[in-house]
Amino acid sequence: MTPLLEWPVWALVLIAYVFAQRIFELAVAQRNTKRLIKEGGEEFGRRGYPLFIALHTAWLVAIVALAVPPAQPDPALLLPFVAVQGLRYWALLTLGRWWTTRLISSPDFPRIRKGPYRLFAHPNYVVVVLEIALVPLILHELSVAIVFSILNAMLLFWRIRMENRVLAMRGNSAG
Repeated sequence: MTPLLEWPVWALVLIAYVFAQRIFELAVAQRNTKRLIKEGGEEFGRRGYPLFIALHTAWLVAIVALAVPPAQPDPALLLPFVAVQGLRYWALLTLGRWWTTRLISSPDFPRIRKGPYRLFAHPNYVVVVLEIALVPLILHELSVAIVFSILNAMLLFWRIRMENRVLAMRGNSAG
């Protein structure tokens, strides 16, 4: 374990970015969730939501606790991470006011089928799967990449099945 203060600047920037990005997403999600509930949306899978928060928190803590970042990042890993961030923001911007980390739905809400949602049923989950593996690998922590990828896959298996059932109840389409 390398103390955080001894990490190279690029690694500190990377972990600070990931942390800030998670905080930003939670703030956007909370705002959108409140509005969607007021507009008649219902939350599905509420009991499982804390598991996602715990997973992502533990993932970041494990990276910080166990990683031994190299002096320079490996471009073969850093470049895909940057591309994944592009997909993240494309998905977020495409959903706009409908984007949230919770599963909020109503039969009256549109089913978005434009942007990355034309290409993938769940582009944000593609982002999370890749990021959970890439960030620890960039920081030379293979065990965190493996363990948290498996845990994330288990949670996503449950969440995607539920989300597909909920989305199937929406009759209309937007985009």
